[in-house]
This record gives sequence, structure tokens and C-alpha cells, in this order.
Amino acid sequence: METTPNKYITVAYELYVDNQGKRELVEKATKERPFQFISGLGTTLDAFENQLKNLNAGDKFNFTIPVKDAYEEREEARVLEVSKDIFKIDGKFDEENIYAGNVVPLSNADGDRFNGLVAEVKEETVILDLNHPLAGKDLTFEGEIVESREATNTEIQNTLNMLSGEGCGCGCDGCGGDCGDECGDECGDKCDHHHEDGCGCGQCH
Repeated sequence: METTPNKYITVAYELYVDNQGKRELVEKATKERPFQFISGLGTTLDAFENQLKNLNAGDKFNFTIPVKDAYEEREEARVLEVSKDIFKIDGKFDEENIYAGNVVPLSNADGDRFNGLVAEVKEETVILDLNHPLAGKDLTFEGEIVESREATNTEIQNTLNMLSGEGCGCGCDGCGGDCGDECGDECGDKCDHHHEDGCGCGQCH
């Protein structure tokens, strides 16, 4: 049985959502710093990948991913109030990183890593919103395929190593897929923040 090859794909795009009836640009990846991923590895939304994997370099695209195929609806159950104690460093609350509006890396008891938005800092507790920033939104992507080719074994292995938390040796130090870059050619330049230069609507995705 013939298997579908994993493809190395880079795209330049603009991501729009509806914000109270107005079209809002929330993310952009340029041709100079495109979003890159390898198909078939589960590193981007399936709906996003399926729209792009059969296109060729130079092809333009414009499509909308509905909420149910993107990040689903917001859930109030994912807004948590936790003790400030869990954010203490050397016995002192980490004011430098834990402030309203900041996105912080978190992990659960199983070691799974994810991002949370600091919604509010109270006297004794912190309110965390664990909903994806784009939860409850239809996602409209407009852009162009920059490159599309069969991925090399090295690129595939680097991505698998990154996803397993082993790091890829290219500077991202095993960011677990949250940085939006899949270690194809230039990993380290997108490891700063979940949405910098594109999450591929990724994922952030």
C-alpha cells in the first residue's frame, strides 16, 4: 500500500477573525519569515494542513476554518483560580512574569506543557485562562505557498525529537511545538512566544 510522503511546507499568510462584527488581523507570517511545518505529524490543525498539503509553491489560498475544526468554543471551566504560591521563586512571588495579560508556559502533573493567559492577579490568587486565544473563533487564512516539497528524513526526525521534548539541536531546546516552528531550517527564531510570526493556526498551536 502506497503511503503519502511527509511534505515540508512553508507558507506566508494573514490570519483574520471576526471581532464584534469587525474583521481583525491577529497573526501574520511573511515570505521572509514564513510559517513552516511537516505534514502528517500532527503539528498543525488538521483542517489547516488539509487545505495546504496538495498545493504547490506559488499557489495562493483563501479559506476559513470553522470553530468546530479550529479551537472549539471557549469553556469557562478552563478559567482557573490558583494560589500565588505556585508562582514563587525562592519564596518570592514572580511579579516579573506573572502579571495580567501575559502568556506563561505551564505544565501539569503528567509533564504535558501548555500556555495559559494570566487574566488577573489578586491578593492571594492568580486567575488563569487556559482557553486557546483563538477559541470560539472562525479562522480565515489568506496567503501563498512559499515552498512545498517532500521532507527529508532529518527534518522529520528533528520534528519528532522536538515534539518528544528532546530538542532538535537547532536552538529551540525542545519547545514542544508551542513555538509554531517545526525545525525545518530555522527553528530558533520563533521560539520566543506562542504567536510570534505564526502559530500555523496553528498551535500553538
